[in-house]
Amino acid sequence: MTKSISCKDAGKDCSWSASAKTESELMEKVTAHVKTDHKEIELTPENIAGIKSLIKES
Repeated sequence: MTKSISCKDAGKDCSWSASAKTESELMEKVTAHVKTDHKEIELTPENIAGIKSLIKES
């Protein structure tokens, strides 16, 4: 199964999306994107849990 997420899933006005085979790989992409394009977001354990809850599987 492929895991995917997009900024739109989180209610952001951003067209970024990503997919990966594992949650770990996907979260690496998410972390890089947040650090580059959403510097206002702090990746706290609570925020990370919220992001993980938005991951879709297909």
